[in-house]
This record gives sequence, C-alpha cells and structure tokens, in this order.
Amino acid sequence: MKHIVILGGGYGGLVSALAARKLLSQEEAAITLVNQYKTHQIITELHRLAAGGLSERAIGLPLEKLIKGKGIELVIDKVAAIKPDQKQVTLQHNSKPLSYDLLVIALGSQTSFFQIPGLEEHSLTLKSANEANQIRSHILAKFDQYKLRRQPEDAAIVIGGGGLTGVELVGELADRMPIWCKERGIQMGDISLYCIEAAPNILPGFESELVDRARSSLTARGVTFITGMHIAEYTGELVRLRDGREIPASTLVWTGGVKGNQLVADSGIALERGRAQIDPYLASVSHPDIFVAGDSAVFRNELDQPTPPSAQLASQMGDAIGYNLYATIRGLPLEAFRFKNSGKLVSLGRKDAIASVGANNIALKGLPASLMKEGSKARYLAHINGLSAYMY
Repeated sequence: MKHIVILGGGYGGLVSALAARKLLSQEEAAITLVNQYKTHQIITELHRLAAGGLSERAIGLPLEKLIKGKGIELVIDKVAAIKPDQKQVTLQHNSKPLSYDLLVIALGSQTSFFQIPGLEEHSLTLKSANEANQIRSHILAKFDQYKLRRQPEDAAIVIGGGGLTGVELVGELADRMPIWCKERGIQMGDISLYCIEAAPNILPGFESELVDRARSSLTARGVTFITGMHIAEYTGELVRLRDGREIPASTLVWTGGVKGNQLVADSGIALERGRAQIDPYLASVSHPDIFVAGDSAVFRNELDQPTPPSAQLASQMGDAIGYNLYATIRGLPLEAFRFKNSGKLVSLGRKDAIASVGANNIALKGLPASLMKEGSKARYLAHINGLSAYMY
C-alpha cells in the first residue's frame, strides 16, 4: 500500500485529497492531509469576514466534516520542513517525521513586503480567518480611539494594493463604514478610505470598461484611489509615498504582493521565481514523486505564460493531481493539466460586482456579476461536499 501525504488543506490540497480518494481504495493508498488549521478556509470570502459581513463559520468549514467517512487521515500541524531526498516531511509539533511514497505540496503563498521600511512590522495582512478578524478588531479599536482623541490617523484606513483582494476588501469596508460610524457616533465625513496601487490602474488584467466601473462605484462610496504610486515607508501612523506625499493612517492592510512559500524554496526541489517548477502533469521537474498545486507552483499556459494564482486554478490543479496520483499508483499514463478559465469575478461590496466570463470575455456588472460570483462559490462548495458545512 502506498502512502500519499498532502500538505495544505486549501483549495488545491483538499480537492486533490478528495479526488484521489474517489479513485483509489483504502487498500491501494493511505492518504494523510496535513493542515495548520482545523478548517478549510474559503479565502475568496475573507474580505467579507474582515468587514463583519459574514460569520467565521461561513469562512472556515471543518475539515473533519468535509472528509468524514472517506478514509483520509487529518493531521492538524504546521509543516516545519520538506525533505524530498529522504521522502519525509517534518512537522512543528510532532517529533516523528511523516514518510511518504507520493507527496502533494499545496501550501499556498506568503506575503511579499518588497523590503519597504516598516511595512512588515506595522501593516496587517489578509490571508486567513484569524487575520480577517484581526483587521476588523483593529479598525474598530482605532475608531474608538478616534472618538476619544480625534486624531486623523485613527480614522484613516489604507489598503495597499489594488488587485482583486485589495479592491474586494475596500469595497466591503466602504459598505460597512456607515454602520460602524453610526454605532460609534462618528461622522462619515471624518473617515478616510484609500486604495494605493503601484500599477497605472487598479485590477491589472481586467478590461478597462470593468476597471472604470469599479473605480466609479467605489469612488461614489468614499474610496480615494492613488494609482501609479509606490508606498515608500510605513511608520504605523504615517504612510509615506514615493513622491513625498504623506497620509496619516494607523491602519494599513497590505495586499500588494505575494511570493512563493519559503518551505518550498528551502526543500531543494527545482524552482522558478521562488515557486516549484512543474511539468505538464503538475509534478516537480526534479522530483516526479512530488506534485504541486496552487500558489506553491508556477503554472504556464499554452503560450508559455505564467498563469496568475487563483482559487479556481488551485481547485482544478487539485482535481488533476488527484487523477495523476491514481494513475501513478495504477501504472497508467498521466494526464497533462489544462486550465479552463471560467472567468474573473470581483465583488465591489454587498450589492455590486464586476465579472468577465467566457471565451469572449463577456462583461457583467452589478447584480448579474454578483449572482455569478455567488454561483461560483456554490459550485465549489458542492464540489467538495461542503454545502452542508457552510453556514452564514
């Protein structure tokens, strides 16, 4: 019997475990899923949790419930090191290493702060339910401080990064501000909400028509955009821009950069730009017994261009890896992975969204785009048998 170890219970890791178990009997393979949290976190909804628009139960689905009765062992622990030459994984809280015959790495990415002075020390990030809760608690604590001492930095929120995560977060916060201000007796006019993007415009990769819609929708709700400008320094109370401008703000949420997981970089497998270099079958080019999903790998399309990381890419990679684990154990030909892009979806708050769908990049705005985003989430939950575990 072979032992499959899967590192990470996110989109790529969970789906690969479920797909492999669907094809492989428990007599053929033991499957161990390692995750640092007890829950499978719906990362695409973290912005809503950060603004109090959803409960944490809607973000974190219990992994035990999702894999119940499927013959998958769950280990809650952090990965300390990956040792491909020994075919072992060491864990932070378990002295005995995990040995494997086949390994799946789906550990996601890490935040890149680009060595901007003070940014790592003082900013907040949004990569887990814990961090989403921290953002909300921090903002509300600063608003309470503002009510007492009336310092402008306490009433200013800066979102660093105008990509998908940053725009979705600023949109959700824009919707939540009137509620939070009313609860605390603060005038909405006292609140400053910024989104700063180094690229010439927000949402790189989106059609200009949709970008314009996003900007106009969010500007109308009080968001100030600063584009084509880098953050030079953050002191914890002051954002300094490269052109010399200064923004007093004691809240900065940084969404402006990701890099490969350091555990992958330190493992000794072949790398490309700090992430795993993989073949068409999603296996490491240097270690064919290791498959890599999601943000831990660089996946190139038919034009040999790196594909931007996304939840749908990670999930589809998980399905493909599940099959190739089965094929490897059965001695069958592996199948090359082909990404089927179902579209790009961006929430702009509770009642607005933009989307680009289909081969012809059909643009959707407002309610149709919002419904498309909800439908995409529902399809994914159904795919992992998670509808019964999902609670608003």
